[in-house]
Amino acid sequence: MSTGRCSYDQIGGFFGCFCSDGSLRTTDCGVEHLKKPGIYIITSASGMLVLCLLSVACFLGYKAYMSRKRSKETPRIESFLQKRAEAYPKRYTYAQVKKMTGIFAEKLGQGGFGVVYKGCLSSGRQIAVKMLKDSKADVEEFINEVASISATSHVNVVTLIGFCLEGSKRALLYDYMPNGSFERYAFKHNTNGENTLSWEKLFDIAVGIARGLEYLHRGCNTRIVHFDIKPHNILLDQDFCPKISDFGMAKLCTNKGSVISIGGARGTIGYIAPEVYSKQFGPVSSKSDVYSYGMMVLEMVGARDKNITANSERSSQYFPQWIYENLDEYCFSASETNGEITEIVRKMIIVGLWCIQLSASNRPTMTRVVEMLEGSTCGLELPPQVLISW
Repeated sequence: MSTGRCSYDQIGGFFGCFCSDGSLRTTDCGVEHLKKPGIYIITSASGMLVLCLLSVACFLGYKAYMSRKRSKETPRIESFLQKRAEAYPKRYTYAQVKKMTGIFAEKLGQGGFGVVYKGCLSSGRQIAVKMLKDSKADVEEFINEVASISATSHVNVVTLIGFCLEGSKRALLYDYMPNGSFERYAFKHNTNGENTLSWEKLFDIAVGIARGLEYLHRGCNTRIVHFDIKPHNILLDQDFCPKISDFGMAKLCTNKGSVISIGGARGTIGYIAPEVYSKQFGPVSSKSDVYSYGMMVLEMVGARDKNITANSERSSQYFPQWIYENLDEYCFSASETNGEITEIVRKMIIVGLWCIQLSASNRPTMTRVVEMLEGSTCGLELPPQVLISW
């Protein structure tokens, strides 16, 4: 192994070392050169320092580029906020957000949108702070959330306390929900754990969500279709009162017409109404939320069935189909001969089955859903079976 000097050539923003004879040698730049140009091994502290400095420079350059790219979206958001500034909640600085969260000390959850942290206002009011990711999609989510939730005021819809928009930093501030997401209580793996809820409590939650959706579809001045109703997006306060949250995919309807134009499919697999991803099922409307609600209610019912095992017939059959064919048996088994519970379970199942009809015209409105839930089961009939066997 010989020692000599080498020359530097810049290639694509990075530096490579090349030796004239192509032999393996250690140079005073701290790099061992292999016979193939451009492949090298660090052998000294100086070489490490060079590469570290280059890495840092590249990282900072990329970060600056992304920051410039993101800043192009800021004027659009600012313009949106200025149109109806008086209608939106309080605006906070990023420094204030950091102080509220104790520099993001306690993480409550994380998803595709970003991260949620626990915080506290100067008044002592506990809050949840959702820090959105830096992407174009999250710009749309920010606008949707601020525009939609600011137009609402209902016990079953989450309250937006304020927001932050400072450069690439975007945050949404909500009331803190001590019982977290309904997802913690809605799935099968929770049936034997401490998070199991009674049938009465599940029914109350189902009714609360239905009332919240009815309000969004008919009660507020600007009608709102949520497009992502699922247990993850239902928050529970200290009394387990449900609050509809996460309006990032919502669409606002300025007129009373129910048909909505969307750019593409939106929502979560398993809860998406068929017309949302295929035009052959008809136009998109508020009935799309009705479908998602029905799937969630049936999921709530199925999650309570402790007899579903990996090898059982029920585990391999489409649950709505199975529950349709075994309604009386299931209600009797679930209620343990308690008449009031039997009525609750039957009511939830029948309402859920009506809500997931393939044809939106055959689904009830959320107003009708509330009526069915709050009324007697005597007048409730099962929907046609053929419409759910797909």
